[in-house]
Amino acid sequence: MRMNTLANGALTVSELCLGSMTWGTQNTEAEGHAQMDMALDHGVNFIDTAEMYPTNPLTSERVGNTEKIIGTWFANRGRRDHVVLATKVTGPSPTVREEGYSGAIIRQTVEASLTRLQTDYIDIYQLHWPQRGSYHFRQNWRYDPSSQDPERTLDEMRDVMATMKDLVAEGKLRHFGLSNDTAWGTAKYLDLAREIDGPPVVSIQNEYSLLCRTFDLDLAELSAHEGVKLLAYSPLAAGILTGKYHGGAEVPQGSRMSIVRNLGGRVTDRLWPATQAYLDIAERHGIDPVHMALAFCTSRPFMGSAIFGATSQAQLKQALGAQDITLSPDVLGEINAVHKAHPMPF
Repeated sequence: MRMNTLANGALTVSELCLGSMTWGTQNTEAEGHAQMDMALDHGVNFIDTAEMYPTNPLTSERVGNTEKIIGTWFANRGRRDHVVLATKVTGPSPTVREEGYSGAIIRQTVEASLTRLQTDYIDIYQLHWPQRGSYHFRQNWRYDPSSQDPERTLDEMRDVMATMKDLVAEGKLRHFGLSNDTAWGTAKYLDLAREIDGPPVVSIQNEYSLLCRTFDLDLAELSAHEGVKLLAYSPLAAGILTGKYHGGAEVPQGSRMSIVRNLGGRVTDRLWPATQAYLDIAERHGIDPVHMALAFCTSRPFMGSAIFGATSQAQLKQALGAQDITLSPDVLGEINAVHKAHPMPF
């Protein structure tokens, strides 16, 4: 497994990261443990979770259960030092916490996560989405930042940064990351870190795949100049790029689409022609479409790690087969042509 570095070399992470949001709903505790065992046996050293997990469906009763599953694995296996662990505090949410987060709330959520995870420290602590909102989660068409109060926004960000600084000094957090944020938000947190000698932003976890490439527009430039690496979630576009939903195929029982029919707004009339074009590339070149989708993500110069999830050992084994695959210039050229023809499928 190839490795990448974050935080100016302070963290070394596998180019594939094991996501965990199905553990506790679509997967049992035993299945989550088995996935961690297999992933580590294949060279993965990076696991991502969040206080709000599991999802599909997200319910207030289940909040935190995924972290508990990871915690019992740490307790049973004794392999905490073999894992780079990332988790997240939830933004404003009717299911988890209406008010989102503040410095005081972040301290509480960190303590709660440490207890559930049965660990003394978190390697990367991320803001799951900004307090002020963002264009992510397919909000592209109606996101309007013009109504934001800049003074209030910056005060909230300063409060967060001051708390992150304290928690890093206490050894409870090692690094600070963002998720579902923008170039402006990331730049402001970097400025605030310099202002108070706080922890810089080392990563940003945004959606990225062959079908979702908004990171290429502005955040790629920020990443190049500031060293903020992308942790790409949904590199298989919620399973769309596997081809399992394509061509009128019956939706597999237990899959995400069987639970959320529109896959969080991803299913549009534009989606299927774009997906077919990528599947055609994989078929022409004799590449597993799962491997092509993951290898494309790991080929990007700003990539820290591509976060994928699985609901079965077979799916996990298939995804792990993408490690160390390098796409040829011909394949990358064809991918660029399809992206030009289908720039925003959802």
